[in-house]
Amino acid sequence: MTPICLVGIGKIATDQHVPAINASPDWDLAATVSRTGTIDGVQAFTDFDQMLAETDIPVISLCLPPVPRYAYAAKAIAAGRHVMLEKPPGATLAEVHALADMARAAGVTLFTTWHSRMAPGVAPAKAWLADKQVTGVQITWKEDVRRWHPGQDWVFAPAGMGVFDPGINALSIITEILPMPIHLQAAELLFPSNCDTPIAAQMRWTENVIAEFDWRQEGPQSWDITVQTDAGGISLHDGGSRLVIDGAPQDVGPEREYPALYDRMADLVKDGVSDVDIGPMIHVADAMALGQRVTGEAFYL
Repeated sequence: MTPICLVGIGKIATDQHVPAINASPDWDLAATVSRTGTIDGVQAFTDFDQMLAETDIPVISLCLPPVPRYAYAAKAIAAGRHVMLEKPPGATLAEVHALADMARAAGVTLFTTWHSRMAPGVAPAKAWLADKQVTGVQITWKEDVRRWHPGQDWVFAPAGMGVFDPGINALSIITEILPMPIHLQAAELLFPSNCDTPIAAQMRWTENVIAEFDWRQEGPQSWDITVQTDAGGISLHDGGSRLVIDGAPQDVGPEREYPALYDRMADLVKDGVSDVDIGPMIHVADAMALGQRVTGEAFYL
């Protein structure tokens, strides 16, 4: 088993990363770095530089918010460590390009993870769509920010991404399953008057692809993608965990998004290669650049 260090012990780390690592035959959770969080039985550091200096742990998984992630990743790469990045892989496109160049020069693995691509319905949806002519796509991604990010004000700060924090999961799926490229044509972004990032967005791409993102949905949450083709329709529900083809539910197997990410990281390190994909981030950047800004009432977590 390969030792790995998990940096940023927050909700996503404890809910997803720690169970995935602990259940894997490839990884040994050897250390954590966090100002406040710890994992029972695991060596805990509060300073990243100290961890790099005092251990030779070869792989670092970064679960920090996007803004500080570049500095941590750059230090890890400079120290010869392989790096796994939570989504989104950075605060800007340029810094992810820079990290890819650093990793290449250092001869280490860099993996920009997109966990929703590992949802069990995604691969079979991609296979089914591969030889189809897509005629339209509708994306509905609506959830309750207060349920999933309680007290995490950084999501509405600059580079926090706002509704694109969950919405980029939908973008990671469509950039994986669609058999043709698309680019954004129009967007409307709703910004609360006291926030620097949007709480809702409506978007339209080429190839008749439309999306509605909203972070204010209470009750049942909506993570749905419907694709019409010249040979029938297909839809993904619950973030890609359920697949329906022409009205018939498909057996796609168990949910194991984060375990699959760590399986992939083990293969990448073994093969000495990187996997850096910024496709979903490009659509977010385009929405921010092209979108019409609408200001709404203040919103508080």
